[in-house]
Amino acid sequence: MDGKGTEKAPTGANMSNRSFPISDPICQTEDAPFAMDVIRRFGVFDYILYGILTFMATVSLLVFLEECIYIYRKVPANKKSLIIWVNGAAPAIGTMSCLGMWIPRATMFTDMFSGCYFAIVVFKFLILMVEEVGGDEAFLKRAGKYKLKISTGPCCCCCCCLPEVAITRRSLFLLKLGSIQFAVLKTAFTIFSIVLYTNDNYHVREISATEVAIWINCFVGVLTITALWPVGITFMHLKNTLRTIKIVPKYAMYQLLLILSQLQTAIINILGTNGTIACSPPFPSPFRGYSEFTSSQTNHPHIYSSIYIWTLTLVLFLYVFTETHFDHS
Repeated sequence: MDGKGTEKAPTGANMSNRSFPISDPICQTEDAPFAMDVIRRFGVFDYILYGILTFMATVSLLVFLEECIYIYRKVPANKKSLIIWVNGAAPAIGTMSCLGMWIPRATMFTDMFSGCYFAIVVFKFLILMVEEVGGDEAFLKRAGKYKLKISTGPCCCCCCCLPEVAITRRSLFLLKLGSIQFAVLKTAFTIFSIVLYTNDNYHVREISATEVAIWINCFVGVLTITALWPVGITFMHLKNTLRTIKIVPKYAMYQLLLILSQLQTAIINILGTNGTIACSPPFPSPFRGYSEFTSSQTNHPHIYSSIYIWTLTLVLFLYVFTETHFDHS
């Protein structure tokens, strides 16, 4: 502020981090903007980008529907629903990201839906691997030749001294229990969070020991690691047997989907809550972190969302490509 009462433009490092008025009221709030507030600020580039992303999300859904028809015609009955659930992860999460992109205030709910769907996919993927070797009985018949190596990620990848476990009905039950608990409890905690949100007791963008959101998210994180462990054990046990049906690229894309939809979301949410991610109207800093609309080097906060949806759509097409090489007859 100079002597005439006018505000000086930021210089130096401040210029690179701020391309908006210092007094912009949007940067003083944590609330997400309404959809029309975002659309009113659109330029030609924004319309083109949002149109391309919406088109890609729509195409991914159409490809998925066509694949469902193929699965119901060609795939054995015991694998139909499993493959549909697993293949639907990318278009489901991509579509939810697209909805959150257009309606920013719905981002929390779309993210919750994506998390619940992914939790179910974790369990379905484990069951699919067991079904690919012939089901529970065929899996148990491997007990005479093989044992389960439990020193795998994400829990015990560094504990090479852990003994191998015999393949029994009890161990198979524990593998299934370890993954299905995530699907059940994640959905239960999501419903509980929505109930608390309606009573103004759930604030996802606040990190404090007194906030219920941080405790729920930490517990869900423990559930996630616990659920991924049996999937990793099963994969390490069956990867050589299922190599003919390209289980390795399937598992790699499954891990990529985990990183894109779960891990990076948590990291960026923390950065946005701490104010590391700069405000860029119409999106305040905390919301840019939570909604994954982040790019510290650009004035368009939705660039990150474009990469996000684009990558998920690519994962779907790669998955469909590898699936065409499987013999389900």
